[in-house]
Amino acid sequence: MTTATFTATAQPQTVPLRHDATVIGLVGLAHASSHFSHLLLPLMFPVFMKTFDLNYSQVGLLMSVFFVVSGIGQACAGFLVDRLGARPLLFAAMGIYVLTCLLASMVTGYNGLVVVAVLAGLGNATFHPVDFTILNQRVSAARLGYAFSAHGLTGNLGWAAAPVFMAGVSAIGGWRSAYLAAAVLYALIGGLLIVQRDKLNTQTAHTAAAAVSAPTEHSFAFMKLPVVWWCFSFFLLSTMTLAVVQNYAVSILKALHGVSFAAATLTLTAYMLAGALGMLIGGFVAARTRTSDRVVALCMACGAGLLALCGTGWLSAQATMTVLAATGFAIGIGGPSRDMMIKRATPKGATGRVYGLVYSGLDTGFAISPMVFGALMDRGQYGATLLGAAVTLMLSVVAALGVGQRTVRS
Repeated sequence: MTTATFTATAQPQTVPLRHDATVIGLVGLAHASSHFSHLLLPLMFPVFMKTFDLNYSQVGLLMSVFFVVSGIGQACAGFLVDRLGARPLLFAAMGIYVLTCLLASMVTGYNGLVVVAVLAGLGNATFHPVDFTILNQRVSAARLGYAFSAHGLTGNLGWAAAPVFMAGVSAIGGWRSAYLAAAVLYALIGGLLIVQRDKLNTQTAHTAAAAVSAPTEHSFAFMKLPVVWWCFSFFLLSTMTLAVVQNYAVSILKALHGVSFAAATLTLTAYMLAGALGMLIGGFVAARTRTSDRVVALCMACGAGLLALCGTGWLSAQATMTVLAATGFAIGIGGPSRDMMIKRATPKGATGRVYGLVYSGLDTGFAISPMVFGALMDRGQYGATLLGAAVTLMLSVVAALGVGQRTVRS
């Protein structure tokens, strides 16, 4: 079996907008909390290094632990989502985040921080299979493109909110108080999700199969589909490029063009905001086209070209910063179509498992990228780092088109 057939779940054509908007909003809030967790530890690295006498390698290892646990956990969580439903795992994740923040407020050394990293990664592991299972089952088909757009947008907003929240509370009551406040925040979000739990209920794979009197396939049968691994490859490759921008863009701009730290940081912020705007626009694109793979490929190719231009060193400092921000916009437009592409490649009844495995490629990309491109940075090959990231993004274009070729459109 070499192809996946996209069969849209039958949805009433008169689903109220309010219902879809509520589901999208709740899932978006959960996704924002997931991205918020990505920065719970990195934002406090300077504090940890001073308080616990740590070095860069030690604090960097914390994030490696986070993404390894998240990646493995995400692939496993997909099976649990299909077996138990998305809602129980979502509630469990919010509880884990509360526990994570409480423990972070009490750590007394490096070992405690490692435990925090493990718990944070475990909490993060459930979100993509949970989110997309809920969206695919509870949002009407006509509004899925907008749902995926909002999902990506809220993730970016979670990244943006974390520095403001954590730094603001730390300035008032210290870093331990910031983690206590984060625990309260997660508890409040979890409480809201519980109150609105009827909007988040999903069918299990067993229930769906019984409803149509069909036998269930073996739980691992989906792994025989080449399209699943093409999807995984796409996420791994595209995320490696994102990791380069997030981790090294500030240092590269300072080294290549001598710009100030403030200006370089502002460029990274502009990249993220441009990406969010691109996702907003991309939702309308995703809702109006069935060739999602081609939209994704075009957007990634444009992003790769812009990134390569930045790496050549031909542009001035101002032009480089502007083009780098535009890269975020180009990639962002493809975000909702990317999620639609995965949906169309997903066999019926295997949503959680497929999304869990495919999106574990994201964590894998974040974990691998520093090892690959960090070596270039250590050698002072700053332009080559950007060029290498552009080549990697172009490889993701090949993967996206490979997904499309192996997906039967109906």
